[in-house]
Amino acid sequence: MTKHDEYESPLAHRYASREIKRIFSPRERASTWRKLWLWLAEAQKDLGLTQITDKALEGLRSNLVVSDEAFQVIAEEERIRRHDVMSHIFALEKDAPDAAGIIHIGATSCYGMCLPRDFKVSAMQSLLTDSAVTDNADLIFMRDALRLILPKIAKVIHNLSKFALKFKDLPTLAFTHYQAAQPISLGRRAAQWAQDLAMDLEDIEYVLASLRFRGAQGTTGSQASFMEIFHGDTAKIDRLNEILCEKAGFEACYDISTQTYTRKVDLRIANALSAFGASAIRIATDIRHLAHDKILDEPHEATQTGSSAMAFKSNPMRSERICSLGRKLSNISTNFSATFSSQWLERTLDDSAIRRIDIPEMFLLTDALLILLDDVTHGLVVFPAMIRSQLQEELPFMATENIIMKLVHAGVSRQEAHERIRVLSRETVETMKTNGTKNDLIARIEKDDFFKPIWAELDGMLDPKLFIGRSAEIVERYCGSGGPLERKLEKYKEYIDSTATATLAV
Repeated sequence: MTKHDEYESPLAHRYASREIKRIFSPRERASTWRKLWLWLAEAQKDLGLTQITDKALEGLRSNLVVSDEAFQVIAEEERIRRHDVMSHIFALEKDAPDAAGIIHIGATSCYGMCLPRDFKVSAMQSLLTDSAVTDNADLIFMRDALRLILPKIAKVIHNLSKFALKFKDLPTLAFTHYQAAQPISLGRRAAQWAQDLAMDLEDIEYVLASLRFRGAQGTTGSQASFMEIFHGDTAKIDRLNEILCEKAGFEACYDISTQTYTRKVDLRIANALSAFGASAIRIATDIRHLAHDKILDEPHEATQTGSSAMAFKSNPMRSERICSLGRKLSNISTNFSATFSSQWLERTLDDSAIRRIDIPEMFLLTDALLILLDDVTHGLVVFPAMIRSQLQEELPFMATENIIMKLVHAGVSRQEAHERIRVLSRETVETMKTNGTKNDLIARIEKDDFFKPIWAELDGMLDPKLFIGRSAEIVERYCGSGGPLERKLEKYKEYIDSTATATLAV
C-alpha cells in the first residue's frame, strides 16, 4: 500500500508550511515528551532525589530524538496497552535502560506527581498514575507555533501598508450596502485591511505574552504529592517549577491548575486565531468583489487555468481559497469553547481526542492563510483605467451635493435646487436601468436653464480627487514613516526585510 491508497489531510498535504507541520509532527511531539522527562529528572536530582543518577540522565540526554525503530516499539506497546504515554515510556526505557527506574517518577499525564506513601522508585511504581507530559508539551507547541505565525502576519500587514501608501490618493468608488457611495482612495481601503490585521496581531501577541507553563502541580493541582516527596519543603516545590520553567523557556507556571492547565488557555488562543480567520475572509471577499468589477485582481501565473470548460476565465482562486480555509478557522473556536465548558470539576478526558485534531489544525489553517495572504497582498494588480471608468459612471451623482451648494451661493432656494436635482437624478437612473445607457445627468443639467448659474463650474466639480476627503492624509498618518503601523511592525523588521514572498505549493 502506498501513500496514495490512504487518506491524507489536505490541510497538511496541500496548504501548510513545513515549519508549522514540523512543530506538530509525531517526532517533535514524542521528542518533546522525552525532553520534559529529562527536565523533570534533572530538576528532581538538583533538589535532592538521590535515586536519580548521572548515568540515568546521560541515557535520557542521548535519546531525546525518537528514532523510527522506537516508533515501531511505541506502536506495538500502544496496541497492547491502549495508552499512548505509557507506550512512549516503555520505548524510552528500551532506548535508555539506565534511566528505566527514574523516568516520569510518579508524574501524571499533565506533569503532575502522585506517589504512594511508601515511595520506592521502580519502573512500575512510576506508572501507578495516569500517563505522562502532554499538557506541558502542548503549551510548548502552541508557544512555538505562535512565534512562527506572528512575523508572517506582520509581513502581510507590511505588504498592505506599502500598497496603501502607493495608492493613497488614487480615487476609487466606495460602497455602502454594496451600493455606490462617496469615493475614497484605493490606498485608504487597503489601510483598513491592514488595521484589521494589526488588531489580530495585537491579540495574538497578547495571548503569546500571557502563555504560561503548567509545570508539576500534582494529580489535581494541590501539590500534595510533592509535599510527600520533598518532606513538606514548599520552597523545593516552588523551585522545582522554577527550574522547569527555565528549561522550557516560560516565565512562570499558571497560578492554579487542576489535573490539566485550564482549557480556557486553548480557548483564548483559538479566539485570537479565529478572529484572524474572519479578517482573512473579509479582505479576500473584498478582493473577489473588486476582481468582479475588474478594478483590482490577485496575481495570476501565465499558465494558470481558470476553468476546464471556459478557457477565457481567470478566477480569483487564491482569494476563494482564503475564504474557504478562513471559514474553517473562524469557526474553530466553537469547539474549544465547548471543550472548555465541558470539563467537569478537576478534569475529564473528553477533551483529548478533539484537542489532538483541533490544536494542530487551527495553527495549520492560520499558517496556510498567511501563505496565501502574503502571496496575494504582495502581488495585487490595479487597473486605474477601469477604476476611472467605474467612478465616472457614478461621479455625477456624487457631485449633486456640491451642485446644490453652488446654486444656493448663487441665490437659489436649497429646497427647490434639491427637488430639481432629485427629479433629474431619478430620470437618469431610470434611463440607465431601462435602456442600458451611460450616466447622462450632467448633460441633462446642462440642458436645463434652472442650472445656468453654475454651468461654467460643472467641469471643475467633477474632479474625483475633490470627493475623497482626507483619504491620502489618513493613509499617510497610519501607514507612513513614524506612524502607528510602522511602530507596530518594528520588532518584525528583520523578518520582513529578509523573507521572500510566500509561494503556493499547489
